[in-house]
Amino acid sequence: MSAPKADTKYSLSDGVNCWSDEPVYKYTLNNLLRSHQVKHNTALLLMAVSGLLLACNPQDANIESDDALAEAGRGYSAAEDAALQIDGEYMREIIVEISDDSYEGRGPGSQGDEKARQYLAEQMAALGLEPGAADGNWQQPFDLVGINASQPDGWVFSGHGTSLTLQQWEQFIVGSAVQEERAAFSDAEVVFAGYGIRAPEYDWDDYKTVDVKGKVVLLMNNDPDWDPELFDGETRLWYGRWDYKYMTAARQGAVGTIIIHTSPSAGYPFQVVQTSWTGVQYELPAGDEPRSQIAAWITEEAARSLVEMAGMDLDELRERAYNRDFEPVPLGITTSIDMDVEITRVQSANVLGLIPGSDSELKDEVVIYTAHHDHLGIGKPNADGDAIYNGAMDNGTGVAQVMAIARALKALPKAPRRSVLIALVGAEEQGLLGSEYYATHPTFAAGRIAANINYDGGNIWGHAHDVTYVGLGKSSIDEIAISIAGKQGRVVKPDQFSDKGYFYRSDQFNFAKIGVPAMYLKTGTDFVDRPAEWGREQQDHYTSVNYHQPSDEYDPSWNFDGMVDDALLGFWTGLTIANADEMPAWNPGDEFEAARLNALAASDSTE
Repeated sequence: MSAPKADTKYSLSDGVNCWSDEPVYKYTLNNLLRSHQVKHNTALLLMAVSGLLLACNPQDANIESDDALAEAGRGYSAAEDAALQIDGEYMREIIVEISDDSYEGRGPGSQGDEKARQYLAEQMAALGLEPGAADGNWQQPFDLVGINASQPDGWVFSGHGTSLTLQQWEQFIVGSAVQEERAAFSDAEVVFAGYGIRAPEYDWDDYKTVDVKGKVVLLMNNDPDWDPELFDGETRLWYGRWDYKYMTAARQGAVGTIIIHTSPSAGYPFQVVQTSWTGVQYELPAGDEPRSQIAAWITEEAARSLVEMAGMDLDELRERAYNRDFEPVPLGITTSIDMDVEITRVQSANVLGLIPGSDSELKDEVVIYTAHHDHLGIGKPNADGDAIYNGAMDNGTGVAQVMAIARALKALPKAPRRSVLIALVGAEEQGLLGSEYYATHPTFAAGRIAANINYDGGNIWGHAHDVTYVGLGKSSIDEIAISIAGKQGRVVKPDQFSDKGYFYRSDQFNFAKIGVPAMYLKTGTDFVDRPAEWGREQQDHYTSVNYHQPSDEYDPSWNFDGMVDDALLGFWTGLTIANADEMPAWNPGDEFEAARLNALAASDSTE
């Protein structure tokens, strides 16, 4: 969820004051000219300069140069007026509405999900958007298979003359990995397989030539993080994500996969596993891909006890797995499982609203804004008896920001040159399923999607000196976002929680996989008039207390100033891209560059 990490810490704050009379873009342009990517791409340079002019020249009400807005037939002041439509109260109304208990947590396929989709379509229509799905519809439906495994109360492991029974909920969570009414295997040997990674570009293979067919693999979470030249160091890649590990183990023929949970390696406490991986789990209908029977998590202490049964030490095994020459270690322990599985079939949908482009040649290309509209629905009650997982922050705030951007774009006197698609996607919490469906059934060909700008969560704590751009250093969108953030007096920073692997945890990942340059905006950490660590503490508290819990509810004390700032950054960035002559590109050597080149070639061949 791999390109080398950018060494540069991007900042325009030193010596730059976008509110002064000095044309600060001259200062910033000198920095951009030193950028390898810009020096060798004239079109990108023009696009970056356009962004700078837009962001830092408010005294020029009608720019008549080559900047993006002038090309679309209007000056800066008109867009500035439109940007005023990005309003905290408008966003508050949307969040309060869709996180209300009457929406029942917006679980996929539920009445609350349907109600939310209908509400959002109505809001798009009220803004003047056009239906963006097929046949003049607002919704792009997709089928989901619901899988609800009857997890055993205890899970028995035997070997070395003894047995160990782990307790469901407190020590393990196990789900079915097959879309069938039974998930089962008998007396399968447990094999410790390190990180469960196969990455030839890093000369890394945790499976080597060891045959794990018919076995259960026990895996560490995350990926190797001690060397910046290996798996990007502390930045978690897709190799460190649970979906990669389950998929890869299935491809090796394993009947089951168990991931050892720790809060640092997962990026969240075990309570998130408990609430997110119980009850009905949804998937897109299965194809012919390899599948294991079960996918499970266990706590670190449970894993430690399991390994001790084999006369081994978990820390020593992990130490061995830190090396390229590691080979899987059979534990001499077997286990069986037999679960009845309730299979249901439901339908959810992506809600799509379109702003057709104004340029006769570029209107067939598009900038796509995304936010997921779903959450976890009704689940296990908390200590207060609340069983509704309202998802106000996750992701009522993202939906509200994207809708506010749509409101501003529709307030422009003339539409952007490229089309703009507002895509509020479904079933993200189940594994990015709505955006995956869109990526495989796009309304615009992948090679004609200029960029994706994604919002998942929002800043509810006020103005910040910085903003987090997950994906910074990967594409030419960087230069645009950096220049525009300068107007706000803000520093653009790369993922400030890079060990959590956020680029591979939200919907922009599915667009990146089909080659679309993507930007995922998240809250900064350096808050105005707050102590240095205050912002990080607020976000850590949300993750440990409210993330994927019934307590993720709207609070009237939320401060929307920072959310407005972040939505404005997305508005100006997307508008600049939509009006530029050329589309953004991945930086040379990026992990998604090849997919982009293939997508562009496919589009060219159809012209």
